[in-house]
Amino acid sequence: MQLSAANGVTVEVSDSVFGADYNEPLVHQVVTAYLAGGRAGTKAQKSRSAVSGGGSKPYRQKGTGRARAGTTRSPLWRSGGKTFAAAPRSYEQKVNRKMYRGAMRAILSELSRLGRVHVLESLGLDAPKTKALRAKLDELGLREALIVIDGQDDTLALAARNLPHVDVAAAVSVDPVSLIGFEHLVLTKAALARLEARFA
Repeated sequence: MQLSAANGVTVEVSDSVFGADYNEPLVHQVVTAYLAGGRAGTKAQKSRSAVSGGGSKPYRQKGTGRARAGTTRSPLWRSGGKTFAAAPRSYEQKVNRKMYRGAMRAILSELSRLGRVHVLESLGLDAPKTKALRAKLDELGLREALIVIDGQDDTLALAARNLPHVDVAAAVSVDPVSLIGFEHLVLTKAALARLEARFA
């Protein structure tokens, strides 16, 4: 199939990557798993065994008229432990490589069908100037975009960091959350080839 590039030129792309059917349940599962994997899971509380102190019985078993107690660190007591204490945990969900690649192909294909993928020969800037990048995006008629490049470009990253709805990502590390989080996707030809090789 073909994608539109700058100056009205079309670019041939792989049907397997940019012509796949949109599988919404698969995309939802992969995006949910990706977001879950980013959770810290570091919440921790102390149970009655983890709270310091409370080693001795606070008062005798019988004759006081009070409820029997064996420790001052019971969850019923002030400064006692938590009944069901939270422990550090992992929220990671297993996603097979085939599922992940299928979801990425579905997202890229849907973006191309909606006309939200733009291919450029290159997007190099002479200096890390936000105004220069804004001018290039204005030529494309874009206010919000994820720019995917092949490799790392510090000049482009510095130029984009002051634009609130523009981000720069490498083709080897682009993720499903980034793809669905921006209105448009801008690809260099080198990044396009890298994505095709990655998800073909």
